[in-house]
Amino acid sequence: MRTVDMSDAAWAPLLAMRDGVAASDDNPAMALYGRIAGARGSFVLAQVGQSLDGRIATAAGDAKDISGPDGLAHLHRCRALVDAVIVGLNTVKADNPRLSVRLVDGPSPVRVVIDCHGGLEGSEGLFHDGGTPVIVIESTAAAERALPNATILRLPLSENGLATAAIVSALADRGLSRLLVEGGSRTIARFIEEGQVDRLHVAISPLIIGAGPSGINLPPIARLADALRPPADVYSLGSDILFDCALSGRQGE
Repeated sequence: MRTVDMSDAAWAPLLAMRDGVAASDDNPAMALYGRIAGARGSFVLAQVGQSLDGRIATAAGDAKDISGPDGLAHLHRCRALVDAVIVGLNTVKADNPRLSVRLVDGPSPVRVVIDCHGGLEGSEGLFHDGGTPVIVIESTAAAERALPNATILRLPLSENGLATAAIVSALADRGLSRLLVEGGSRTIARFIEEGQVDRLHVAISPLIIGAGPSGINLPPIARLADALRPPADVYSLGSDILFDCALSGRQGE
């Protein structure tokens, strides 16, 4: 297990690297964050923060403080290194997230909400907080409408809803190539199922919740032989343990 001991001296070159400035390989944080900062072309990172028993919230929906302080700082570093952060409709409805970078130095990403059937009302906080641009992705089958301070991107439906490959491609056409899929569990699972995730970060915090939604909601399998077993590097963040998993050969191998 490696230890991530982030300092300003280590973080600054990674921020510069995201803008094309070369960084030294002896940077102690390069192994973990260099894959994100140095990605060119399409790169998709999915991030899950969960408990020891794989929960991301209580059965009543309380998800506050699932991650420890170092796990949260890691999430904000990931946000700072990507072009856009993606969440689903239910995450916006349940958590009212800002999806900004606040715990570390760095730019906040463009915010993307997948709202296939047009369920957002326009009163949600991210439309009114004065933050980075918001893109809402809907299907062409949804009724056309406007949302405050947002761009609506309409994509055709596939057999299983909005195809994640089409979402990745449409965002890349807008100069948003490095993507962070942050939630919820079904949104992350769709990107994994459809082969669109390059790296999966699972940050585990030392608490046991007992019941509640799981971090990744993939379809069930009958045999463990059929389970995904991605190569993984393990890091101690301090308050949390991080598994950095390689899910495809497109980037980061």
